[in-house]
Amino acid sequence: MKAVCWQGVNELSVEQVPDPEILNAQDAIVKVTASTTCGSDLHLLGGYIPAMRAGDVIGHEFLGEIVEVGPEVSRHRPGDRVVVCSIIGCGRCRPCTDGMWSLCENSNPKPGLTDLMWGGSTAGIFGYSHAMGGFRGSHAEYIRVPFADYNAFTVPDGVDDMDALFASDAAPTGWMGADLGGVRPGDVVAVWGCGGVGQMAARAAMLLGAERVIAIDRYPERLAMTARHVGCEVVDYTSTDVNAELRERTGGRGPDVCIEAVGLEAEGTGPQRIYDGIKQRLRLEQDRPIAVREAIHACRKGGSVFVLGVFTGFVDKFPLGALMNKGLTLRGAQQHGQRYIPHLLDLIARGELKTSHLATHTMTLDDGPRGYDMFKRKKDGCVRAVFRPWI
Repeated sequence: MKAVCWQGVNELSVEQVPDPEILNAQDAIVKVTASTTCGSDLHLLGGYIPAMRAGDVIGHEFLGEIVEVGPEVSRHRPGDRVVVCSIIGCGRCRPCTDGMWSLCENSNPKPGLTDLMWGGSTAGIFGYSHAMGGFRGSHAEYIRVPFADYNAFTVPDGVDDMDALFASDAAPTGWMGADLGGVRPGDVVAVWGCGGVGQMAARAAMLLGAERVIAIDRYPERLAMTARHVGCEVVDYTSTDVNAELRERTGGRGPDVCIEAVGLEAEGTGPQRIYDGIKQRLRLEQDRPIAVREAIHACRKGGSVFVLGVFTGFVDKFPLGALMNKGLTLRGAQQHGQRYIPHLLDLIARGELKTSHLATHTMTLDDGPRGYDMFKRKKDGCVRAVFRPWI
């Protein structure tokens, strides 16, 4: 079958790879209908995620049709249209039963690779390095889905593919940030980043009752898309002092909840942009924490900061003093998608959550390298490139 494969830093190719097979009794084989780029994929291309190997199939946000199931799959059958969570959970270990699916203890067959850096391992993740299990990704014609009863969700009739697609990762990741960040009715919420996850976090905060939501970015197309489709306030960080702007809009207090949806390649302005850029390129720090720093300084005393963006290792100049002395709550996680996807599909079916606008460019698998180039460089207003293997 055809797939988009990682071949090295900033190098992708379209290759023929073996068709997936049922390996375990709880597996399903899914014919991929649509698979989209994600901002965290750019960290793979930049060489910031460890344990990638030439030939690895990338992609982790997708939906499709089940074509084969293992003998112990009971909730699905061939022909089902499903959206699949990017995080693989077993459904039985303590983290899974506690709703902390990205901490699954059984789905990552290579848990020792991250012990030194993180003191533990994550769940398996589709197409996201051998540190996260070495699973083939979704930018392919077919994919094997382990623990299919827990990781694949039937898409309701009447829900369009392009809306259901983003229930795989962007929507549940954003919803988790607002939910676990503690958004309550009447809160003021600030979201750093107007990509797919940032937009979904902003919309989630609104649906959870936030009085005001302010999204921060620098790209005019993303800011306009967020204002139009999400309906929240937007701020261009290149044209103002974000901290001062947020205090002005919150009566001098700062937002109640700050959600960082940018990740380890955050941009900024002024000396910190130069400082972090140089240190990361020289590998003197692994991640650029510009947005995290800004969120901690901007958050009101006693508020909450949630880190949704992907980070891999160590950062410099972390404002621990501000975090402690302001009494902030800091949380972060890979998405616990299985906890949210059924509810999100219901919201989509009722028309309360729209996501299809995120699919700004649709193309074939053969266009994979070009799609990622557009996505990385934000060409032509690209927010997400969606690959349709069968068009």
